[in-house]
Amino acid sequence: MYPLNQLKTLVSCGRDPARSLPFRRGFLLIPLILVCFALSPQAQAALHPPPDGGYANFTTAEGTNALANLVGGAGNTSVGWFSGFGQVNGSFNTALGAGTLALNGADSNTALGTAALLLNTFGGGNRSGTENTAVGTATLVFNSGTANDDEGSFNGAVGAFALNQNTSGFSNNAFGDSSLLNNTTGAANTAVGDLTLVNGAGDQYSLNTAVGAFALFGNSAAGAFSNSNNAIGVDALTNAGDLDGNGSFNNAMGVEALNGIVSGSGNVAIGDSAGAGVDGDFNIYIGFGVTSDNLAESNTIRIGDTQDAACFIGGISGVPVAGDLVAVDANGQLGSAVAAGGKISVKNLIQQQQLVQELKATTERQAAVIALQEGQIKALTAGLKQQADQIQKVSAQLEMIRPTPRMVENR
Repeated sequence: MYPLNQLKTLVSCGRDPARSLPFRRGFLLIPLILVCFALSPQAQAALHPPPDGGYANFTTAEGTNALANLVGGAGNTSVGWFSGFGQVNGSFNTALGAGTLALNGADSNTALGTAALLLNTFGGGNRSGTENTAVGTATLVFNSGTANDDEGSFNGAVGAFALNQNTSGFSNNAFGDSSLLNNTTGAANTAVGDLTLVNGAGDQYSLNTAVGAFALFGNSAAGAFSNSNNAIGVDALTNAGDLDGNGSFNNAMGVEALNGIVSGSGNVAIGDSAGAGVDGDFNIYIGFGVTSDNLAESNTIRIGDTQDAACFIGGISGVPVAGDLVAVDANGQLGSAVAAGGKISVKNLIQQQQLVQELKATTERQAAVIALQEGQIKALTAGLKQQADQIQKVSAQLEMIRPTPRMVENR
């Protein structure tokens, strides 16, 4: 499993404070641009009377106690009851809705919806609790920074109660009602769909991706965790993990693919209901409904239904390889071919092939001899027929010149 500091290394690419991104450097120009707008004649000749809620440093506040404690900072906007109430020096925060960013002390957060990012605070770490986006009622309510760099930052939540319980988890993205609802400190999770990844929690429930309603739904067993799972499809990979982190490194694509798995790891399933119910390890299931009656099956590959009428696999025919002769049994299982005396060896197979080739060559030679003899017989028959015709002609000629017999008187 990945410790939290290793997870931060994996997902913080491009966020090294010493190497600020061009976008971040450009972001610093915003105050200067705003000043230019403020001093321009068009800005000075704006609405009359000017709208209320406009304050120094490009600050806008509307609603009971909105940004009531703001002292420093710039570019903050809070609209709603107690929105941004606890903020003192943060900048570039936008809060719209009652209680949004109420206790915020960090920068560059956006909250839209009642109680969104309600308790977000600044924990003292570099960019801690910053650059979060929460859209929807009670999204990222408990998010807060810590003394550690980047924690509680870079989260995106869209949908009521999305990432509701997140505290110091970072680089999570949740899109859908209650998606990643119970995540607390897990990092780099992506959930798209209602109730996706809903019950994952803890540092080691990280690096998961779920797309589809109820995908990676899991359960809330105390202390259970899993990570590095990928699920695409409604009800896909509804695994829970266990206290040892089993139930990780699975990949499922298809409605209910690997549905019901609890602690199996390293499985791959492609196709609706592929691998459904199986809780073994390192299996591969490809095809609609391809699974096993042995729910504890492990280290097995199943491709296609055994009732399929034909199978075509490229790159096999005509490619010579060394190894055992392969056979298929009545259940569609592949394995080394065996004879009555044991396994058929490649050497025996080659000897049989050579014998067949020799017999074929002998047959071809015999066929050639027979064809030659047949030709000779035909020629001889033709010659004999010609000779017979000539004899017949000579006999006819002799018959014509034969003298007439005479009678001799006997005296």
